[in-house]
Amino acid sequence: MLHLGEIMTHLRLVLRMGQATWADVVAAHHSGHLTQQDWAEMIQYCRGCGWANRCPDWLDQQEAVAGAPCTCENRQRFAALKTRLEKENA
Repeated sequence: MLHLGEIMTHLRLVLRMGQATWADVVAAHHSGHLTQQDWAEMIQYCRGCGWANRCPDWLDQQEAVAGAPCTCENRQRFAALKTRLEKENA
């Protein structure tokens, strides 16, 4: 059985990873690029991620990065959000 992490812990990780990768999930949600369902799914993927326990240390060492680490379950989602937000702000 898969052990899922605590929801609030992973909500914070998703928010932090979004900030680090310039894929601000709050801004994406407000602008309509991220639905509530999509956001909830990102948190669920994070909760089941085998690398999530190392994520806080990785984030502590980053200010801004081109993308989430390859071990991140939401890597492609962050990249897609970043692209959408960049197009909107161009």
